[in-house]
Parts: sequence; structure tokens; C-alpha cells
Amino acid sequence: MKNIGKMLKQAQAMQTKMAELQESLGTLEIEGTAGGGLVRVTLTGKGEMRRLSIDPALVKDDEVEVLEDLIVAAFNDGKARVEQLVQERMAEVTGGLKLPPGLDLGL
Repeated sequence: MKNIGKMLKQAQAMQTKMAELQESLGTLEIEGTAGGGLVRVTLTGKGEMRRLSIDPALVKDDEVEVLEDLIVAAFNDGKARVEQLVQERMAEVTGGLKLPPGLDLGL
């Protein structure tokens, strides 16, 4: 029974760390870029877009489609960086323990 008690304490400690991680991800800001930095998006650690910056040189009537593509590319770049960071932080919290697929930790 000692092992079960120890495991429960470890699970509670991990749950506390996960809550702290979730809170910190909401305040983190990660930037994604496209077009050599002409389009920039800033995302939170939870993948929410905070800012969009577009170089004025791209704002031309005949290049709207290019601009739209660059915005999507910048967002996807930022989202990939968020996912990598979350994965790294999760590994820190879980001590490298692989969690079962589909386990929702609210991130």
C-alpha cells in the first residue's frame, strides 16, 4: 500500500505542475514569420493569436493573395513553434514519462 500512496502523491504533484504549466503557457508569446519576416504573427503558448504584423511593402491591391498566403504560413510557423515548446515543457513536467495517447491534460 505504501507504493500506491507514493504514486498518488506523485500524481498530485504532477497535476499541480501541469496546472502551473497551463497558466504559464497562456502568458508566453511565440512569434512565427513568413516571407523573410515581412509577415509576423505572435501566438500564446496555447496557440491563440495575439498580434499580426505586416510590412507595408506587401499591402498592394494586386498582391492580396500573396499576403493571405504569407499570413497563413506565418501562423503555421508560429503554431509549430508553440507545439514544440509545449512538448518540451511537458517532458520537463512528466520527467520524460510518455503519457497514454488521447490523455487530455487541458493544454
